[in-house]
Amino acid sequence: MAARFVSVDRNTPMLLPPDLREWVPEDDLVHFVIEAVDRLPLESFRVNHRGTGAKQFPPHMMLALLIYSYANGLFSSRKIERATHRDVAIRYLTAGTHPDHDTICKFRRENLEAFRESFVDVLELARELKLLKLGNVSLDGTHLKANASIDQNVSYQRAVEIREQLRLDIDELLAQAETADAEDQDSQKLPKEIARREKLASKMEQAIEELELRARKRQQKAEAKYEEKKTERREKEKKTGKKCTGREPRRPDKKAEDSKEQSNLSDPDARIMRKNKRASFTQSYNAQAAVDADGSQLIVGQHVSQSASDYAELENGVASIPSQLGKPASVLADAGYVNADSFDHLEQEGVEIYCSVHREDAHNERHYDFRPGSASERSVKEPADERLVAMRDKLRTEEGKALYGRRNYTVEPVFGIIKAAMGFRGFSLRGKEKVSGEWTLVCLAYNLRRLHRMA
Repeated sequence: MAARFVSVDRNTPMLLPPDLREWVPEDDLVHFVIEAVDRLPLESFRVNHRGTGAKQFPPHMMLALLIYSYANGLFSSRKIERATHRDVAIRYLTAGTHPDHDTICKFRRENLEAFRESFVDVLELARELKLLKLGNVSLDGTHLKANASIDQNVSYQRAVEIREQLRLDIDELLAQAETADAEDQDSQKLPKEIARREKLASKMEQAIEELELRARKRQQKAEAKYEEKKTERREKEKKTGKKCTGREPRRPDKKAEDSKEQSNLSDPDARIMRKNKRASFTQSYNAQAAVDADGSQLIVGQHVSQSASDYAELENGVASIPSQLGKPASVLADAGYVNADSFDHLEQEGVEIYCSVHREDAHNERHYDFRPGSASERSVKEPADERLVAMRDKLRTEEGKALYGRRNYTVEPVFGIIKAAMGFRGFSLRGKEKVSGEWTLVCLAYNLRRLHRMA
């Protein structure tokens, strides 16, 4: 008996146009994204109200396109444009229209503030649906690569040297151009060479200004700390009636040319970071997220930091939670956020803090050998600050262990989903303001993806 095959006919045209709804499964995320975005107020999006020029794509459709694309691992504007032709769900979302990559990139770049408002609107929608109730929040951060090469970093001294050399090159090329004009020679290549060097010299000038600005800020901070130490020393001498015998505070005098800090020519706001001593250095931003720890695992607050460390991000993380949602009852954070002053400030605002003061989290102590003389026992340095001692003791209580134990399985899976399932590991935009807007878009896409699974 002869083999039988399904007929594959690519030449016969369809009698009627296809209904794309029949090709997209009913439980596909695209339906939920379209419905959710259509309920959002989008008055803050940039729209040409004059009616001049070419017709515009509706903001609802463009936002839904970006959210669905980011939720499915498409971040490049060119790849999103290509998907409007190839991906059935995206063709359904755009109703057969095809925004080009310039339009997509411009919409993303010009509506960063509107993304932040939409992020809040989605959280309020989740609260209306009884899927979110702000209580306990887990806080964590991750390093995400900037759209810049680490090889594009220059130090202050190197930038000055390159700038001076470029100025000499420009003067020499200008002299060659004058000679060529006088001798009636072909000098078409010289203006391009001059323009290229002038552009690079301008970048060096910006790098020098950036490093000088950082040095001034660092100097101001060091001066304030110096004055604080001097005041404490005087008060102590006045109280005891004796002169302090210890070494007097040293006035800071470090300048930009003395610093080893570097500025990136592609993205001056990005910083050189590494996760730990075993990891390699990358040009990155520190993306922070506050996640609901009471079941929904929605991102309720987010921001981007230029600091590789989480030390100063505890208060910023709580402040990133929209005021419309109120203050969280408690915040769970790992040892990277240990900052006694931040503990005091937040607890004065009525926010309870559960933060491990050791790298060995309270609920993971069973993995370490704490017998006298053991390696683990010697490696743990007990805190001296009374506030940190109190925090350590609080986490060792049964209630503290139970509550802090939620951190691992609430916030860390969120970053796992963003990096592995969504595939987002680096930013497409440059500059802290634009990067912050893109991180908001990523968190917005994650939240709608999560709500779709909960609904």
